[in-house]
Amino acid sequence: MSKVLLVEDEADLASQIKLSLTREHYTVEVVDNGEAALDMLRVYQYDVVVLDWGLPGMTGLDVMRKFREKGGKTPILMLTARSSIDDRAEGLDSGADDYLPKPFHAKELNARLRALIRRASQTTTTVLHVGKLTLDPVARKVEKDGAELKLEPKEFNLLEFLMRNANTVFSAEALIDRVWESDTLVSTDAIRTYIKGIRKKVDTDGEPSIIATVHGVGYRLDAK
Repeated sequence: MSKVLLVEDEADLASQIKLSLTREHYTVEVVDNGEAALDMLRVYQYDVVVLDWGLPGMTGLDVMRKFREKGGKTPILMLTARSSIDDRAEGLDSGADDYLPKPFHAKELNARLRALIRRASQTTTTVLHVGKLTLDPVARKVEKDGAELKLEPKEFNLLEFLMRNANTVFSAEALIDRVWESDTLVSTDAIRTYIKGIRKKVDTDGEPSIIATVHGVGYRLDAK
């Protein structure tokens, strides 16, 4: 599970990209102009940004430059109908991590996003291992001691995030921000329910839960 900000003013294309990425189990938020994109980037955290160059008003290039000037480190994939070497060089020099000319195939977009996310997380494999658990985000499979566990989609996304950030404490609010869309109606009580459901499926009887509750703070997945 990764959280994507898609900045695209062509409504049909934005809808197609969101549908494709959602099918790949990304959490996708869409805005159609540069000002809105910068507002979202100021408030929320994303794993990757898909940014169209030809936005109305503030261009994608302007958005990227302003974001980088403020210290923004999130990987950015630039989409554009421009195909010249000079345009590509300008985009990369302005802070893009990758460049995808239009038109493009959804499979290529997905592959490039996976590469950017892997690079940003400095991992050499997509499969996560913590304790007795193995999680494959591509196959959407979780195993414990080799036996597959059945998790609901949001349980899977939440467990994946905690495993990627093992030994780090997150408040319920932070988990909502990183795992759910920003306009979600999920409550902190719902997070407690999801954590409880995950524990039932991944914990071992008679042993402490792999997901610790840090009272007054939040939750932490312990990697031993």
